[in-house]
Amino acid sequence: VVLVSAANAIMRYTIHYSSNAFLEIQWYLFGVIFLFSSGYTLLRNEHVRIDLISSKFSKRGQVWIDIFGILFFLMPMAVVIMLLSWPVFMHAFESQEMSNSAGGLIVWPARLMVPAGFFLLILQAFSELIKRVGFLSGRCPDPTEKKNVMTPEEELALAIKQQKESA
Repeated sequence: VVLVSAANAIMRYTIHYSSNAFLEIQWYLFGVIFLFSSGYTLLRNEHVRIDLISSKFSKRGQVWIDIFGILFFLMPMAVVIMLLSWPVFMHAFESQEMSNSAGGLIVWPARLMVPAGFFLLILQAFSELIKRVGFLSGRCPDPTEKKNVMTPEEELALAIKQQKESA
């Protein structure tokens, strides 16, 4: 996305040329980033959650809340969106729908991102459900526990701080 965006800006200001295709490919790539990383965000336990109520429960209670949320909110929503977006993709693919913008791209790849992204989210939700059931039955560690691992930025800051202290 950054490279396409930079190339588009450079071309626009140096040779005074721009294309709607460049803008649309940025949108497509941006959509891929968000739709395809939602399952990864769930895997890393970095999704948005409101702990106002669940923080008052034990770890087992919190896992039960997660199971309830996965079964009755996440999965139905993801399945419905995936199923409803599939015919939209198929129509765009069969008709070879093009963007309304002059010089725009074909639309079906963008339409495919929605059901594919939600399919990946559904797969990860199944994985999270299995892990939580495994935790409740004592067969695996707590899947919601975040490991306190330093980010590369934090490691760099610590190295710089140590270097300054030793100098």
